[in-house]
Amino acid sequence: MPNSAAEKSGLRWLWLALMVFVIDMATKIYVHTRFDLYESIQVLPFFNFTYARNYGAAFSFLNDAGGWQRWLFTGIAVVVSCVLVYWLKKTPYNHKWMNAAYTLILGGAIGNLVDRLYHGFVVDFLDFDLGFYRWPAFNVADSAIFIGAAIIIIDAFMDGKKSDKDVANEQ
Repeated sequence: MPNSAAEKSGLRWLWLALMVFVIDMATKIYVHTRFDLYESIQVLPFFNFTYARNYGAAFSFLNDAGGWQRWLFTGIAVVVSCVLVYWLKKTPYNHKWMNAAYTLILGGAIGNLVDRLYHGFVVDFLDFDLGFYRWPAFNVADSAIFIGAAIIIIDAFMDGKKSDKDVANEQ
């Protein structure tokens, strides 16, 4: 039975953030060292590995802003990571969905942070082209951040429904 505060908290879920970070870094290193910029290999008719560099944020937001955005997004990633570690510390270990969400976002944020600090850009390579729409290239870190955010949003809606049921039962 856990006896320290860290053992009772979501900090025990940091293994998931580490796993996301390792997978993200391994895939980015592979693409960065084995592919030429914009080189593309078709995996499926709608899915390619395409080496791209993102100097901005999601969907290349501020991609061509002149360089200052690197430090803005670095600062945001550091602040968000600190907040997520704080939330993990405050969230009980058995709140699996929220701890998983926080650590997925944390692992992804740190993966992109390391890329941004080391290269000055984020390595992207997952490239979906549906014929009528080509999704901007992204990476494992982006996927983890998206999944974590989706879990938080779904949980917020589920908590709202749970509260509505509890109110109805009380009346």
